[in-house]
Amino acid sequence: MQLHVSPSMRSLTISSNNGFIDLMKIKVAARHISYRTLFHTILILAFLLPFVFILTAIVTLEGVNKCSSFDCLGRRLGPRLLGRVDDSGRLVKDFYKILNQVNAEKIPDGIKLPDSFNQLVSEMKNNQYDAKTFALMLRAMMEKLEREIRESKFSELMNKHFAASSIPKGLYCLSLRLTDEYSSNAHARRQLPSPELLPVLSNNSYHHFILSTDNILAASVVVNSAVQSSLRPEKIVFHIITDKKTYAGMHAWFALNPVSPAIVEVKGVHQFDWLTRENVPVLEAVENHHGIRNYYHGNHLAGANLSNTTPRTFASKLQARSPKYISLLNHLRIYLPELFPNLDKVVFLDDDVVIQRDLSPLWEIDLWGKVNGAVETCKGEDEWVMSKHFRNYFNFSHPLIAKHLDPDECAWAYGMNIFDLRTWRKTNIRETYHYWLKENLKSNLTMWKLGTLPPALIAFKGHIHPIDPSWHMLGLGYQTKTNIEKAKRAAVIHYNGQSKPWLQIGFEHLRPFWTKIHVLLFLQGGSWLILLVFGIRCENT
Repeated sequence: MQLHVSPSMRSLTISSNNGFIDLMKIKVAARHISYRTLFHTILILAFLLPFVFILTAIVTLEGVNKCSSFDCLGRRLGPRLLGRVDDSGRLVKDFYKILNQVNAEKIPDGIKLPDSFNQLVSEMKNNQYDAKTFALMLRAMMEKLEREIRESKFSELMNKHFAASSIPKGLYCLSLRLTDEYSSNAHARRQLPSPELLPVLSNNSYHHFILSTDNILAASVVVNSAVQSSLRPEKIVFHIITDKKTYAGMHAWFALNPVSPAIVEVKGVHQFDWLTRENVPVLEAVENHHGIRNYYHGNHLAGANLSNTTPRTFASKLQARSPKYISLLNHLRIYLPELFPNLDKVVFLDDDVVIQRDLSPLWEIDLWGKVNGAVETCKGEDEWVMSKHFRNYFNFSHPLIAKHLDPDECAWAYGMNIFDLRTWRKTNIRETYHYWLKENLKSNLTMWKLGTLPPALIAFKGHIHPIDPSWHMLGLGYQTKTNIEKAKRAAVIHYNGQSKPWLQIGFEHLRPFWTKIHVLLFLQGGSWLILLVFGIRCENT
């Protein structure tokens, strides 16, 4: 910087070689400015101008966006005042435009995709992909990953369905050993109950439970949990109904492991004279109809459009195709008034329940002229179990269903039901049940898919008396979010669903409610349970 004062002291010239200030001339009027004032002005300018140049250099070195000093304000506002705008917003808009284009285009067939994001970035650098190519590759990778996740989920659901429908080797072995014991051990064949107790089987002053199952271990847990929880176990009578192939093993178990003072009767379906083809023609048709058997036992993936199916919907469809739904044992409860003509009031239990509280008060409940005391399943918060209406079970696009049923009507639960058999015998519940089964067969199962509850919802329509939900807690075989404290307080907990407690797919944190009864059976000397617990081989049986 150079400072030049004219000889006449009338002008002052400031010049610079750095390009920031080329020339500055100040003319001084001699009449108005004294020499002293001019001298002070020159000193001030000489002191300030170097700082201006230094700050200007700092701005240049730091960059416009990083500087924070007041002097940067001009630098920041300058581009906008001159019409130059930051390009980042335009770049984002361009990127959105590319994404929309890629989303609308079809991914080329046979495109080779990288296996990871790192590999994609590496290929992008090496091949110098443009933004559109990069977006297309990224979309293809994401869609491939989504397909693999869906396929894995459906495969998991299929495996779970097969696991739930199969018989664990331990249970199979237990049944074989007990059947062998029945044929070789006279004690295993002793009459149940003993002859002097036969009149109790039709005595209505006792509390009669009915259990229909082909699972010996599950039956033993239900019976023992009821006896252990009862305040008056000597008043308990269990009527266990099983199929012909399981009868010998079931009889042997309870003959060799009595639950005194309770009374147990074991009968096979072949021992009921009333269960003839003439009395159950619809069930005979269900079991022998080729289309029905193929539906429940055939290829569950054949004809399934998985691309438009959610995993949850697929899981529900698999559950509906469980072979147990065409088993006579699963339909027997609709014939209770005929199978037990001398009984007035009974409690029917499924084999996947555990009793935790004395159930004798159930016989004191007034059903007010209704037939079926049941827990309603439409007043809970969870989506799987306690928020069910008729719309969840029936196809309301079918004209017969739409004409006769209300989609908003509350559903109720099987599993633990109080039946007033005297009132039941005055109704046409069984005939209604048969009629709707026939109609569903005629419609090729288009009215409903899921098992025995839908026809029962129709047949018992107008005959339901709601009971307190604390008597019967459902869903322990469906969901992991079961409230443990509520389960502890419930009178009966129900492992309805695929995840039964005796299966490996059962929920570990919910299994102890069932296992504690199972372990007690083992500790009480149930030697046959050793086969189940330790997996002893049974091929030679």
